[in-house]
Amino acid sequence: MKATYVAPLLLAALLPLAAHSGERSEIGRELDKARIELRSELAQERAKLETENLSLGDSMQFGKRDRKAADKATERPKGEITPAGDLLIDGQAVAIDAAQRRLLLDYRAQVIGVARAGLEAGEKAALVALDATDMSMFGLIVSGLTGSLERRIENTVKKELQPAIVQICRRLPQLHAAQQSLAASIPAFRPYATLRREDVADCERDVQRDLAMR
Repeated sequence: MKATYVAPLLLAALLPLAAHSGERSEIGRELDKARIELRSELAQERAKLETENLSLGDSMQFGKRDRKAADKATERPKGEITPAGDLLIDGQAVAIDAAQRRLLLDYRAQVIGVARAGLEAGEKAALVALDATDMSMFGLIVSGLTGSLERRIENTVKKELQPAIVQICRRLPQLHAAQQSLAASIPAFRPYATLRREDVADCERDVQRDLAMR
């Protein structure tokens, strides 16, 4: 084929991509904005963990629970541990001694540690997903046409999340022990000791199953 014919053909092939260049720039700006907002929101959540009361409920629930257990959880009065180590039930402080306060503070610190690890894992996974989306317009178009973009992002996020969640699972035996010690020491805390031994034992297996790669 002569060069005089090749040039117009190449130009015609590139015109659709050129038409989308402005759109690609807009996509890039939106992704950058999303990254900034994500980091800002998670920074605020980390700060709240340290400064706000720790809510006691099913937030530390890792296993599968039936509807009856969920309904029972909603019947419990609101329970909280303050940054100072006070136990509040329905807003009223429970009488505790110095040793019990230390148990409450230790448990609070462990729960916050798990929560911070979860936030960090979520942030990394979200940024990885944004990076996977932030590709060339040609790659974006081709991936969209083939349906591979969604699969690529899903698999990338799973690869990022799996080791992080496994590390959280490995914190659970110590957390369970702290919870049981606290429940044994303070009867008012017992209804909030919802982390079960089987949840701890099954955590890594459940992670492997739930994040199984396609």
